[in-house]
Amino acid sequence: MTHGLEQSFSSQDIFARRIVTKLDTSLEDVPHHVSERLRAARVRALTLRKQKAPVAVYSASIHIQNGVATLGAGPGTGQLWEKMVSFLPLLVLLLGLMFIYEHQNDFRARELADVDQALLLDDLPPDAYTDPGFLKFLSVPRESIEGPQ
Repeated sequence: MTHGLEQSFSSQDIFARRIVTKLDTSLEDVPHHVSERLRAARVRALTLRKQKAPVAVYSASIHIQNGVATLGAGPGTGQLWEKMVSFLPLLVLLLGLMFIYEHQNDFRARELADVDQALLLDDLPPDAYTDPGFLKFLSVPRESIEGPQ
């Protein structure tokens, strides 16, 4: 019957039960002073476990209003450099956005300048590009216009 019971437990559970059984049977052979030391160590371990770990508080105040909690720096910590450092990420973000904006504007201006240069250096006048017959001319294959070579 114990064999069917052992199958429902994991191998770790079975191993732990065997260790507990061996320790229980050998408990009678342990000298009194060793069992007292073990009992004292157990009591110490339990008291340490029950003690709460110290919590480090980095904010001097927590303000809760309308279900929203905000952290305050507390009294006497309002130094100018601390406030300026807190705006540093915002400043970096704004500078990055300005750089991207300027880069995109330069890129678009260069693209338009390239298109304008191609139009001005081309053999065709700019009015030819707006002529509806020119689009039809572009759609006709080159071989039919030039003839056989």
